[in-house]
Amino acid sequence: MTSRTAISTDSGLDAAKMRRISVASVIGTTVEWYDLFLFGTASALVFGKIFFPQLDGAVGTILSFLTFASAYLARMVGAILFGHFGDRLGRKSMLLVSLTTMGVATFAIGLVPDYGTIGIAAPLILLGLRVVQGLALGGEWGGAVLMTVEHAPPARRGFFGSMVQIGVPIGTLLANSAFLIVASSMSAEALLSWGWRIPFLLSAALVGVGIYIRLHIEETESFKAVQQEGTKAKIPFFVLMRQYWRQVLLGGIATLSTGSTFTLMVASGVSYGTQELGHSKNLMLWTVMASCAIAFVAIPVFGRLSDRFGRKPIIYAGIAAEAALAFPFFWILDTGSGPLLFVAYGLMTLAFSANYGPIATFLAELFGARVRYSGLSISYMLSGLLGSAATPAITVTLLSATGDSSSIAWYILGAALLSLLSLFLLSETRIGSLDEVGTATSAGNPRIEVTA
Repeated sequence: MTSRTAISTDSGLDAAKMRRISVASVIGTTVEWYDLFLFGTASALVFGKIFFPQLDGAVGTILSFLTFASAYLARMVGAILFGHFGDRLGRKSMLLVSLTTMGVATFAIGLVPDYGTIGIAAPLILLGLRVVQGLALGGEWGGAVLMTVEHAPPARRGFFGSMVQIGVPIGTLLANSAFLIVASSMSAEALLSWGWRIPFLLSAALVGVGIYIRLHIEETESFKAVQQEGTKAKIPFFVLMRQYWRQVLLGGIATLSTGSTFTLMVASGVSYGTQELGHSKNLMLWTVMASCAIAFVAIPVFGRLSDRFGRKPIIYAGIAAEAALAFPFFWILDTGSGPLLFVAYGLMTLAFSANYGPIATFLAELFGARVRYSGLSISYMLSGLLGSAATPAITVTLLSATGDSSSIAWYILGAALLSLLSLFLLSETRIGSLDEVGTATSAGNPRIEVTA
């Protein structure tokens, strides 16, 4: 058994350098999430009519959302693939590859002919490009988190890890803003004909900015130490599953409710608001954008609180709030009131932010440096596969079968309870060096690294 010595990741790291690293990670993840959620918004608003026109509204929307969900299967594959090379070759190189891959796929989606032009080939091409998007994101998120968490001072890991998380609301805000501007500036016919393509094509500019910035950041000290000591795992996935399978499984389930809740608001909620409640597309987009603005502020606040009070107490509070709001969220929505729509979304966004802010750092701290890229990525993508991927199709199916929004609330409540139970079985990770041998990461299962 070969143990690793503790590493101080903040030695000699000045504030300006930390800010540069943080900004690079945020911009990169913003681009990735913009690309991903652009597809989600398009699935809710236009893809059913463009790529599945021969089906009725509900079935077309379900198939559109299933195409949306396909990326989550690919994200798991991407997490394993990019995690392997991220643990073998370094964090920085994988971040550049994943960002480029995502940009190419998103731009290509904007060029796909519709069903009326090439028939069944259209949704098949769309599905293929969506899978490529998933592969890219599977490697992007984990690397971006590690770039900040492994560089961050120990007392501020929660805060800097949460900064990566704001890429989600910023990316969603940009995606919805792009659709709102396009939808507001043309007729419905023009939007379905060619206007929807514009936001996808614009992603090329964002990707270029992200790649430029990431070229100027350094590799993390945690990975450099593994490299210098010659302790890199030959096959990180095998080492991960042998030593950390419990953390992977419990961490993924503990994160389940974040994906279910957020996807409910940005995809399922938009579909429900427009198709069932009769709200305009623009109103739903404005509601999502306002929620993203709240999350942009709230996520780093909760990340900083996790540095003070611990990761688990803050995450507990967020999950519990999501569970408590599951039914009131739909009660308020079902009033049909536009102003109350903003209230419902705002409250759920605060609950989500408390959950989502500290979760990146918490998951990163569950794993040793030799397999941290793989462990963090696979655990998080598992949560997406279990929660985010299924949520849009499940909610549409439940609503079609029952005609009652409470069926969706029960689903959200169930996801929250599963997350609470799994989080309970994991131990607090805030105390101790990120790479210190013996730091407890789960009940009765200390983090001990063994050279494979």
